[in-house]
Amino acid sequence: MSILETESLTRHYGVRRGIEAVNLSVREGSLFGFLGPNGAGKTTTIRLLLGLLRPTAGHARIFGLDAWRDSSQIKYEVGYIPGDVRLHSWLDGNTALKLWGRIRRRDLMPEGRRLADRFSLDLSVKVRKMSRGMRQKLGLILALAHRPRLLVLDEPTVTLDPLMQATFLNHLRELAAAGHTVFFSSHTLTEVELLCDRVAMIRDGKIVANESLAELRAHAGHEVTIRWREPLSSDLAPPPALALTTREPLLWNGRLDGPLEPFIAWLAGKPVEDLHLGRPDLETLFRHFYAPQDAA
Repeated sequence: MSILETESLTRHYGVRRGIEAVNLSVREGSLFGFLGPNGAGKTTTIRLLLGLLRPTAGHARIFGLDAWRDSSQIKYEVGYIPGDVRLHSWLDGNTALKLWGRIRRRDLMPEGRRLADRFSLDLSVKVRKMSRGMRQKLGLILALAHRPRLLVLDEPTVTLDPLMQATFLNHLRELAAAGHTVFFSSHTLTEVELLCDRVAMIRDGKIVANESLAELRAHAGHEVTIRWREPLSSDLAPPPALALTTREPLLWNGRLDGPLEPFIAWLAGKPVEDLHLGRPDLETLFRHFYAPQDAA
């Protein structure tokens, strides 16, 4: 079942386009990655999902409800964290949990304390005395303490140290295993690759990819490295499916688009010292979608 859906979701800022005809479907219990460079439309999309902006056209639905019209009802079951949490300086963790609990009409203290232990945060410390990383931990606790059905995360780990990032990602995996849904936007492609089972990429306000990581890699072909025992003739052309990025006397690097069997047959009888074939990582896939325009 889809817990989040958008249909032709569009937002313009006067004559400037924010996003255009964005179609997404996020299944309940999934870990969904949302990627794009700065200015691509990620934050606009998230604000529309949270009911903080009204769409120019199209619509978004969460839990089957309209994200704009039913925003206040939806927010009771959604958790949200931005990349740089801003909290009143006079708050401490305990006071914040009590205040958030009154807003959400539920007791957040038991789960909040459990999360504070897991994230190593002293809830008695005032926000004005917290580091950026501590403030981010408190923001995460406040977003998680009501165990939301849908968790929307916009650069959530940017101020966390590597050990805490790993702890947090493990917590997200546990939530998804229990049926909660995570919508995860990040510039840190390695953590998206480690966490998410499906990824959408947005470019210039439009979705350019929306597939599982396995499907994305399959469409991107194979990365190829060939080390030769002896130099080949400079007149030897690579097979048509192999696009070389490096051609040295003893080393070829490139990308293979197409089936492996003809390529392996082409190699037969040639002086191959070593061969590496691999699917590209998420960073390589990301560059594939964005680098051509950036270079133009």
